[in-house]
Amino acid sequence: MLRFMPVGDSMTIGSAGDHTWRYRMWQHLCRSHGGPFTLVGPRETLHDKLADAPTSYAYADPDFPRAHLAGWGEGWLHMAPLIGEAVRSCRADVLLVSLGLIDLGFYTNAGQTAENVRAFAAEARAANRRVRMVWLPVTPNVRAESDPAFATEVARFNELLAKTAADLDEPGSPVLLASTPPSYDIHADTYDGTHPNASGEHKIAAAFAEAMYQAWDLGGPYEQ
Repeated sequence: MLRFMPVGDSMTIGSAGDHTWRYRMWQHLCRSHGGPFTLVGPRETLHDKLADAPTSYAYADPDFPRAHLAGWGEGWLHMAPLIGEAVRSCRADVLLVSLGLIDLGFYTNAGQTAENVRAFAAEARAANRRVRMVWLPVTPNVRAESDPAFATEVARFNELLAKTAADLDEPGSPVLLASTPPSYDIHADTYDGTHPNASGEHKIAAAFAEAMYQAWDLGGPYEQ
């Protein structure tokens, strides 16, 4: 049984009424992966915007393994201390990680965020020496259009993330840097300039799927 753990912020946990890219990934793997697999994690809810808490089970389609490690407003800073126990308790094999926007927006600069990426990787490997990781670069959101300093920090972090992935990649525990979806448009693929709508969910799932297929021959090409 191959166990995938989605790790992320508000774009990964989703909010009430969403399918989430986690659901789109599940559909893709059902179509393309030839062996048994599941999604794992210590959480399974969506974010309820009215309650401002992760208490909703109102998925657009709840019929899939909803487990994850994601939270509204959480970043590498928050997940690094949690990932070891999550990997250990859920026996995760592959981490699909989309983090960084929150860090850069509210907590840490690009260099500090990159250090938290390294701490995250170390904790994950301490729990499972053969864990595989796929990291998605930060997609600039609507703030980057009006805040040049923030846009510069995002670009700098993505450069550091690529370098960190190359530095930490090893045969027994590979680190794979996915590509930012080339056609991702925050005005067409999000509902508010940050959070993905249905087309955005597909494009995020496709970025992870294509990376794993091309690098590891896992699954197949993403088909929407």
